[in-house]
Amino acid sequence: MKAVLCKEFGPAESLVLEDVASPIAKKNEVLLDVHAAGVNFPDTLIIEGKYQFKPPFPFSPGGEAAGVVSAVGEKVTHLKVGDRVMALTGWGSFAEQVAVPGYNVLPIPASMDFNTAAAFSMTYGTSMHALKQRANLQPGETLLVLGASGGVGLAAVEIGKAMGARVIAAASSTEKLAVAKAAGADELINYNETSLKDEIKRLTDGQGADVIYDPVGGDLFDQAIRAIAWNGRLLVVGFASGRIPELPVNLALLKGAAVVGVFWGSFAQRQPQDNAANFQQLFAWFAEGKLKPLVSQVYPLSKAAQAINDLGQRKAVGKVVVQVR
Repeated sequence: MKAVLCKEFGPAESLVLEDVASPIAKKNEVLLDVHAAGVNFPDTLIIEGKYQFKPPFPFSPGGEAAGVVSAVGEKVTHLKVGDRVMALTGWGSFAEQVAVPGYNVLPIPASMDFNTAAAFSMTYGTSMHALKQRANLQPGETLLVLGASGGVGLAAVEIGKAMGARVIAAASSTEKLAVAKAAGADELINYNETSLKDEIKRLTDGQGADVIYDPVGGDLFDQAIRAIAWNGRLLVVGFASGRIPELPVNLALLKGAAVVGVFWGSFAQRQPQDNAANFQQLFAWFAEGKLKPLVSQVYPLSKAAQAINDLGQRKAVGKVVVQVR
């Protein structure tokens, strides 16, 4: 099979496309014929050795995939050969086949195509877990979404609206904010043109945001925590800015606020029943038209390195997908 390989830590340009042996599914795994793979921020980190996990060389990046089950391990009972599925792989999806633990695989709705499915699991899974289990977002609360035009950001905007929140979308350009507006955002902040902190306070009559969804970190975190509401929750989702911020904890004390970590991959493994319930709700919202995943660019497998680069340089709007078949 063909696979994009990382043979040493480095930039995306060092990735190579080669023929390798197909994986064999273990007893608790399924073998997936990959049709499409989502590109996510962790892909930019894992190839440079900066992610939580460091797979042995050579490995394929790609943390999520959609495709068809071609083999099933004997301990897997909820899936069968021929099922259309989405899978959380961690790595390995930029290849024609990948072996995945059965608990990380979900059937996809009949109305969902493979490119959409490949763009769905990580972003919507992360944002649903963040807003439901970690923030306990309530109808009528104000949700601020940073990086609101990116994959997880747009998912957070849509899910926040589905949960009944007032959503303020923040992004770095008018074009990106237009995408967030189309996804349902009620208010918009261009943080390249105005003070994020001041605009949050203006839009909330000085009360601040009840929940802040932050996949960016850096300076935006520093400003956002200073405009959080009493009993607010700031969700630490990622650090796309490149800087992991440090928190003066007196800010949390003064607002009775919580700074809450979000690690969906670990949640999905530790609480599989809760994760499955999340996806039942997500699929219901998808069927109702409340969730409309935006796949802005589709790359062939041979251009996977470019896909990772474009995402890493924050050029992408919505989700980027590598089409394998």
